[in-house]
Amino acid sequence: MKDSKLVIWGCGGMGREVNHLCELLNIEVIGFLDERSEMCGQLIDEIPVLGDLPDIIHLRDQVKVVCAGVGSPQLKKRLVQKTKDFGFSFADSLVHPAVQLSRKIQMGIGSIIGAGTIMTINVHIGHFVIVNSSVTLAHDVRIFDYVTLSPGVNLSGNVTVEEGVFIGVGSAVREKITIGPWSMIGGGAFVKDQVPGGVLYAGVPAVFKKNLS
Repeated sequence: MKDSKLVIWGCGGMGREVNHLCELLNIEVIGFLDERSEMCGQLIDEIPVLGDLPDIIHLRDQVKVVCAGVGSPQLKKRLVQKTKDFGFSFADSLVHPAVQLSRKIQMGIGSIIGAGTIMTINVHIGHFVIVNSSVTLAHDVRIFDYVTLSPGVNLSGNVTVEEGVFIGVGSAVREKITIGPWSMIGGGAFVKDQVPGGVLYAGVPAVFKKNLS
């Protein structure tokens, strides 16, 4: 299935950006997926919304699925499981053609690396991660599965971002910080302290705002 066509979960802004990235990579996208029945049959950026996975079950052996077309880490994880349950294959990670990847960068499956991203050495990116445009990842950064990094995020050296974290636009994280699983960092924040799991931190410097569970 090396030359398989792609379908993209989500037809909102992130899904459309993934479609644009596929155009740059000369990869054919035959449609978007959306669980909302009213979206089925609509055209988004000249690409049809094909419906839900049961609607394209006949294409299961002909397409691969991009699950990182939605920004929400929780929704990404659910759609990954749903895609597995229906027996579809996942698309490979998609990297903007202008981004330089060294041999010392490790990347899982199904991730998206946007334009203007800078990665240095010993960077580890897990599965189904979104690294949006103009993100900087310094040495020894570790990003776990389902993370979403919004545009303009800057992670200093030895930062660890655990599973399911969402970091808002323009945020910066000081070196040697760990952000716990399924936490959220508000846009424009500066994170100088360790962040536990399942919380919202925001502000300059970023402080605890509330529990997310």
